Amino acid sequence: MDYLQKFAGQVRSRLAIAFLVNNLLIIGGWYLAANVFHLSGWQFWTVLLIIPIITIVIWPLIMTSTLLQPLRLIWQAILHVSPTTDSSTGAPEIDRLRLGRELVTNLTSQIYQLASVVGEIESTKRKAPEDLHSSFLANALPLPMTVLDKEEKIVFVNDALCKYIKRGADELIGQNVYTILDMSFSSHDTFDKWLNESKQNAATADHSWERVRLGLADESNALQFDLAAHYNKGNPSGFETLLVFFDHTQQYSQDDQAMGFVALSVHELRAPLTLLRGYIEVFDEELGPNLNSELKGFMGKMDAAGQQLAGFVDNILNVAKIEDNQLTLQLREENWPSIIDSVVSDMRLRAKVRGLELKTDIQGDLPTVGVDRYSIYEVLANLIDNAIKYSKTSKEIFVTSKLNSDGLVETSVKDFGLGIDASVLPHIFDKFYRSHRNRAQIGGTGLGLYLAKSIVDALGGQIWVSSKVDEGSNFTFTIIPFAQLAGEQKDGTSGSVSRGAHGWIKNHSLYRD
Repeated sequence: MDYLQKFAGQVRSRLAIAFLVNNLLIIGGWYLAANVFHLSGWQFWTVLLIIPIITIVIWPLIMTSTLLQPLRLIWQAILHVSPTTDSSTGAPEIDRLRLGRELVTNLTSQIYQLASVVGEIESTKRKAPEDLHSSFLANALPLPMTVLDKEEKIVFVNDALCKYIKRGADELIGQNVYTILDMSFSSHDTFDKWLNESKQNAATADHSWERVRLGLADESNALQFDLAAHYNKGNPSGFETLLVFFDHTQQYSQDDQAMGFVALSVHELRAPLTLLRGYIEVFDEELGPNLNSELKGFMGKMDAAGQQLAGFVDNILNVAKIEDNQLTLQLREENWPSIIDSVVSDMRLRAKVRGLELKTDIQGDLPTVGVDRYSIYEVLANLIDNAIKYSKTSKEIFVTSKLNSDGLVETSVKDFGLGIDASVLPHIFDKFYRSHRNRAQIGGTGLGLYLAKSIVDALGGQIWVSSKVDEGSNFTFTIIPFAQLAGEQKDGTSGSVSRGAHGWIKNHSLYRD
């Protein structure tokens, strides 16, 4: 039987007996006053009033003492085991209890067990080493690892990290992490930025980065690795941030070498490709009027293929420049609708070959924008090219542009084709990434969206996508009106603003004390 239910039954029984006795006293008083003492008038009513008053005073005292006795013994048991209480408090004598004995016995037993467990935990905690240097697991971990305090100074490095960066622990302990680890990241999502945001907004946080570079003073090639970090605000041992390194230097270096080789090879295609496109334009101008519809179709497909190949070459070379931090953008004042019209006009031939129609909807009073005309052309061309490739059986692609509520020029390229799976969206702007659903059916390098994001970021804008499978995709990006660039330092001769599209971003706090 449940001890609590049994205790409740005992309480109900005692309360019932108390109410019964109380009523019997009132009835007995009335009987004695009326039939034994033959009282009448005010004497009779005085006796009847005194009896309830006496019972109201006496019964609560008796019932309170009885009903609170189990709680009193439980409280005594807690005081008995509490480390902050005077040790003279003895254990409760439960055997003398009549009401709720089973319940109190069970609860006090649980209290004693919990006190025993807490005591063991506290004892173990006191024996635990506070110094990570004496921890077998930390030092035996084959992965390089370091621990930082709240001031971002190194308080521990394991043997694997010392070997990895070829420096002794005595050179690292106590130093600021940014002066020791010259890390570069492939996007603006750097360790320093994440850590500062975590300190302001979170008690604990975790994050990871891929393809991080670490320059070493005595090495010609940088180390390349994936990085995982854990942040624990106000850690009592002072171990606030944990960093673990996963070395992929060989794999990522091979990727870089492959990219360099591809860029070199593609560069050699530029001259013959330019020549071929020139001949196609000449043939179209000279022979076009005399060709039948079938031959004109062939000529159009040749021209579209030449444009597509030229875009492929430009993407490869510009990505290589970004990786080497050599792509510089000159932001000048440009008329945005004219740029859109130029890109759409050039892409219409490629769309026509696929049976697609490009439609535009451009707000009439858009301000001039600060862009690098050649680079922003590539952004818009890549987005339209993707829409053409993934439009499936749909027949329209919409290019729209407006001034959004933040005062930025917002441009969208919307198709009604294959769409993008939700699991793919977080990686859609990663270099070389292509969806497994259609990579075999639709050609591409996986560089167009990476390049578009790099350029838009360098221009100070943002780019994002919304999509549903089999319903299409909507790629949107923003650019800054030229008037908002007025505060930046312009080139004295041309009035332009120079920016770099960086492939690798260093921590902003690299030289912080």
